[in-house]
Amino acid sequence: MDSLVSTQWLADALAADDLVVLDASLHLPDSPRKSAQEFAEAHIPGARFLDLASFVDTASPVPKALPTAEQFAARLGQLGIGASSRVVLYDDSQIRSAARAWFIFRLYGFAQVAILDGGLGKWRAEDRPLASGGANASPADLPVTGPAGMVRSKQQMLVNCTSGREQVVDARDAARFAGEEGSGSQGHIPGARSVHFARLFADDGTYLAPQDIATIFAESGVDAGKPVVTSCNSGMTAAVLAFALHLAGRDDVALYDGSWLEWSSDPDTPKQRGMAG
Repeated sequence: MDSLVSTQWLADALAADDLVVLDASLHLPDSPRKSAQEFAEAHIPGARFLDLASFVDTASPVPKALPTAEQFAARLGQLGIGASSRVVLYDDSQIRSAARAWFIFRLYGFAQVAILDGGLGKWRAEDRPLASGGANASPADLPVTGPAGMVRSKQQMLVNCTSGREQVVDARDAARFAGEEGSGSQGHIPGARSVHFARLFADDGTYLAPQDIATIFAESGVDAGKPVVTSCNSGMTAAVLAFALHLAGRDDVALYDGSWLEWSSDPDTPKQRGMAG
């Protein structure tokens, strides 16, 4: 299974016994939308609700931290997902939250996972069937697997500010990245490059072609031969950058999970304003 699947592919594969479709929608904190309610009202037939908002490690000092390996295995077990399952993730969110779920699955070694290109919006636009109500699944056992080393801590990011070993790419919009007046931001991690995640999508909500994604990163000053760490405000749209780079053939990409929420809250971390990296 490819990492990105079309609505037609999913429609043809929905009846497969080993396929699990997960709604990974999550909305911004100030949005009136409620992903659980929306799932109950309309979802892809047979889909289950991941509840990405609660899929975090609340014991971590990192804001909205990635779940632990034990939490990952427990949640998937509750959803009836086993080691041999194929999983397709989708969302109906402005922040393309399925990418965060994809990153979590990959972090814990779950290879058979894909994102539905265009998400629920494209599925609806094509008048494909929808279901309502809840979803039931028989519990499954999933072994606990350690993380794959794709996450960076604040301390590692501080070291990187000096070493420059990894490129930092920020998914926030230009105003927040630059720390413009009224943006509510102090700027960005020194040396970071700006690639607003919204640039990576076509008008219909599908991801751009891999060569176009690669061009956007290159034009933003990202060196194709040097490893990357993605960042954003809370670690959500940073995963969109990671997934897009994956589509473009790059898997030397890590994610700074604390992102700007953690970095900006520490008065001792260096900050940089303006658009220059």
